[in-house]
Amino acid sequence: MEPEEYRQRGKEMVDYICQYLSNVRERRVTPDVQPGYMRAQLPDSAPMDPDSWDNIFGDIEKIIMPGVVHWQSPHMHAYFPALTSWPSLLGDMLADAINCLGFTWASSPACTELEMNVMDWLAKMLGLPDKFLHHHPNSVGGGVLQSTVSESTLVALLAARKNKILEMKVSEPDTDESSLNSRLVAYASNQAHSSVEKAGLISLVKIKFLPVDENFSLRGETLKKAIAEDRKKGLVPVFVCATLGTTGVCAFDNLSELGPVCDAEGLWLHIDAAYAGTAFVCPEFRLFLDGIEYADSFTFNPSKWMMVHFDCTGFWVKDKYKLHQTFSVNPVYLRHANSGAAIDFMHWQIPLSRRFRSLKLWFVLRSFGVKKLQAHVRQGTETAKFFESLVKSDPLFEIPAKRHLGLVVFRLKVKNGPFAHLFGRK
Repeated sequence: MEPEEYRQRGKEMVDYICQYLSNVRERRVTPDVQPGYMRAQLPDSAPMDPDSWDNIFGDIEKIIMPGVVHWQSPHMHAYFPALTSWPSLLGDMLADAINCLGFTWASSPACTELEMNVMDWLAKMLGLPDKFLHHHPNSVGGGVLQSTVSESTLVALLAARKNKILEMKVSEPDTDESSLNSRLVAYASNQAHSSVEKAGLISLVKIKFLPVDENFSLRGETLKKAIAEDRKKGLVPVFVCATLGTTGVCAFDNLSELGPVCDAEGLWLHIDAAYAGTAFVCPEFRLFLDGIEYADSFTFNPSKWMMVHFDCTGFWVKDKYKLHQTFSVNPVYLRHANSGAAIDFMHWQIPLSRRFRSLKLWFVLRSFGVKKLQAHVRQGTETAKFFESLVKSDPLFEIPAKRHLGLVVFRLKVKNGPFAHLFGRK
């Protein structure tokens, strides 16, 4: 494909995408296909000779769309939102064209520096502490874009693990690191996302999931008791993942209680605000951030509620050097004249290479502005309140968990209700 044909086909694709998103509500949300549906529609091997673009383009509707779950449909009610917007799509279009691998500052200065500035914008929008800013005289921390909150939690746990092992090495210099690692233990509530458990599996750190109160919130006394019990067993507490907006019921762990416990006991406090984080652009929702000053790291997904499409996860740490000591490798071919003086984000993550994700975030923040993003969150919350009122007025349903933000938890009344016979009850 030559440039002129790309120009023509690119315009056709933009038209197709525009039509798709404008009319997505008319499509069936979940596909009516079975596993392996595509096998019979594709040849066994890749073509030896070029196929025409007309044939390729035609197969989008014929082969791809029948198996697509349409996440952007207004009829899509599974999972948390995964919103997009036209400015976000344009940002990735440009990023894909530039196609830089921004592992160091030298590999693409704009990729690194835009990300630093946009992450500072975002931290200020959410009301995060100054310690999470790149550009602040009293900060040694900063923010970076990761692919998912799951990856951010793993990165935080690996950094906490490395830091604790180095501390233990001071008093036990001859003990093997794997032996020290086997004594580590981390904590989260029993409402935490499954990615916390997966992070424990990967890092070989024991994760204990602690009980919550009647509001599905992890409290300080529960954590304090668990730490004391584990220390008696010879274990070394290292990490707490506090959730702001749990997946099940959008519950909030009590940061104002957990923070002082982590501070006193020397535990890394990581905050997973995957869904709820966007809401903190509105000052009235920041009461959930009480205790944020104790956090060592914080993560959320602009790709859920902030009109930025996947993948785009904000991750902040108060001490970037604890990431460096965990992930830094320094081969000759990656060194550059400004190594050490500039940020090299390869030291902040598991992969080496990284996409120019900040472009789409930059486009969205500039195109909407803080006020329109606040209005978007408030509208979603008010819509949820209205839906909640409808559920409450219907005698067939009940609300078993307090509503927070845009999530309403409801269920059929079963015990003595009209549907009891379906469950073997009278």
